[in-house]
Amino acid sequence: AHVAACGVRLMALTDHDTVAGVGAAAVAARNHGIDLVPGVEISVTWRGRELHVLGLAIDPEAVVLARGLAGQQELRETRALRIAERLQKAGAPGNEAMATIHAAGSLPTRTHFARALVALGAAGDIQGAFDRWLGRGRPGHVASAWPELAEATGWIAGAGGKAVIAHPMRYPLSAGARRELCAEFAAAGGHGVEVITGGGSVQDREQAISLAV
Repeated sequence: AHVAACGVRLMALTDHDTVAGVGAAAVAARNHGIDLVPGVEISVTWRGRELHVLGLAIDPEAVVLARGLAGQQELRETRALRIAERLQKAGAPGNEAMATIHAAGSLPTRTHFARALVALGAAGDIQGAFDRWLGRGRPGHVASAWPELAEATGWIAGAGGKAVIAHPMRYPLSAGARRELCAEFAAAGGHGVEVITGGGSVQDREQAISLAV
């Protein structure tokens, strides 16, 4: 309803490591006169770093994708339990945060933890939750063994979709490393990079565009 009120007529739903919302979104989109592109955002590993790859125009019921996402959900749940445990040991309401996330029926991500910590009074805002509790080197940070970039890109291709690197300028990479990332991504079947993201500067946008040409 919000998207329709903004005048948007074509949108994609790309939740992290799940397509559980695509069916309901498709019904709502039809009711509001919006064309919906089914999608997903997959957490991957490239040279030891966590990156995100969008899958657009996928078949959400494709077997290869469903198998891959099932593994992602197991990884997320295992990581979430470890995050909650580490937060609790560090003096944060980790167990309460985990209970809140589960009660909402969400697939646990660090952002869900950040929102829960804010609601529980353990942080002033989401960025503060990451800075104090969840960011790299902080008490609640837990690395996860996500699949390699090429493997997850293959899931998207197997589901008939187009793979796109999400927010490339947010990753702490040198300009050269970003170019190498895009070259390897293209070789693995990747199709594009996201160039406009929330909070990005004009310079970020121009640099992201340069990666795509």
